[in-house]
Amino acid sequence: MDVLGVGFDRVDLDAALGTVIDRLRRGERTTVITANPEFVMLARSEPDLCRIAAAAELVIPDGTGVFLASRLLGDPLPGRAPGRLLVDRLAAHAAGSGDALFLLGARPGIAERAAERLSGRHPGLVVAGTYAGSSGPEADEETVRRVNAAAPRVLLVAYGMPHQERWIARNLDRLPSVRVAIGVGGVLDQLAGVAPVAPRAVHAAGLEWLWRLAFEPRRLRRQRPLPLFALLVLADRLGGGSAR
Repeated sequence: MDVLGVGFDRVDLDAALGTVIDRLRRGERTTVITANPEFVMLARSEPDLCRIAAAAELVIPDGTGVFLASRLLGDPLPGRAPGRLLVDRLAAHAAGSGDALFLLGARPGIAERAAERLSGRHPGLVVAGTYAGSSGPEADEETVRRVNAAAPRVLLVAYGMPHQERWIARNLDRLPSVRVAIGVGGVLDQLAGVAPVAPRAVHAAGLEWLWRLAFEPRRLRRQRPLPLFALLVLADRLGGGSAR
């Protein structure tokens, strides 16, 4: 389903998880992009990011904005697939299957705390390694070395959008053990307990973005493109695709 030039797979959370698990079982290499309106707006102005999205095996609607846009465009997606919930459910599966995880990115110490909490919630989960590292190409050799030494099957990359997507696109072919790579943004911060997690009622209403903004006002700068996103989607609806 096309939203302003970015193609989203027709999946909700359950279908996204099922797709990832099926591909993991078959050993098929899979890049997962958890995309929101900010990602769509960046992809419109940065061609390499648009190409990365087009090449990814799975692009899922992370949040309310893209889901509402699909409805306005008359081609509604089945539902939302928040990255935080996808990671938690994938970890639950991995705890039973033995597929090891590697947590990469966030601030120093965050991945370790997230791994501890995730392992506590899912007994049997194997976290093969954690590393903050850096998203820049100059740090790739050391990061790739560490990930390869741990030989995980699932790699969660938390460098923030669009750095994590570029990191995965640049390095995934150098990580032979990794079958699934997911850009997870602030999910490790949430798992580590240093970023607030919206209550269920807020999540059900699709207002996680407002909840996070209330606790992290600095996010307002990142959300400046959202009114333009809404206007472009409306123009696309009225103009039959002219805004793409």
